Amino acid sequence: MNKQDKTFFGTGSSQTAKETWLKQDENVDIEEQDLLTLGPYNSQGILQDPKRFSFLMSRHKFVSKMFADFDNVLEIGCQEGMGSLIVSQTVKKLTSVDFYKPHIQDAQKYMGKNLDNVTFQGHDIIGGPVEGTFDGVFTMDVFEHIDPQQAGLFMENIVASMTPQGTLILGIPSLESQKYASKASKEGHINCMSGADLKVFCEQYFHNVYPFGMNDEVVHTGFFPMCQYLIMLCVAPKKE
Repeated sequence: MNKQDKTFFGTGSSQTAKETWLKQDENVDIEEQDLLTLGPYNSQGILQDPKRFSFLMSRHKFVSKMFADFDNVLEIGCQEGMGSLIVSQTVKKLTSVDFYKPHIQDAQKYMGKNLDNVTFQGHDIIGGPVEGTFDGVFTMDVFEHIDPQQAGLFMENIVASMTPQGTLILGIPSLESQKYASKASKEGHINCMSGADLKVFCEQYFHNVYPFGMNDEVVHTGFFPMCQYLIMLCVAPKKE
């Protein structure tokens, strides 16, 4: 019995097809200890609602494209680091922070071992700026969880962490989307805004704000009230 007989099910596929696949298989070079393991939040998200997980990946792909070749990027609210994995592919250095200790512990345990240019660390952005100066900052699915009374402080501490010409990407579910949200999401979303209001809010802290909308995996420049998700690309923080 040859290798192909031991490797493939059935006898229908041609020898050429099997040989081609075996050549592809030679490109898979990863040790068992390096196989990716997901934390509990990411695992539950994929198993319970995989399509929603694809939305998260698309949002972070947008960030990775906008921040390609940036030197020093900050992620606020990294959870278990799945989005960090995508952005790390295009930026030179990424610092990913979260104020929830289990998230950082899981990110360090499961993602950190595979990401040489990413540092996962605990930090509460409401308590103060992150140490260092960043030319790019992104925060996806965080602002809607911030107490509205502390929204200004949230932005002030982000601005204090940035270079004068830095760029912030801020993404949140739109206010209009909340009538379709689950009960659990509604309870946690205490600071959603409409697109126009979010743009005006961001303009208090940045010289230029470029708005985008999102529906499912598609990022666009469509009509605000029909957007399920909002992304503000904010350039040049207003520093005193």
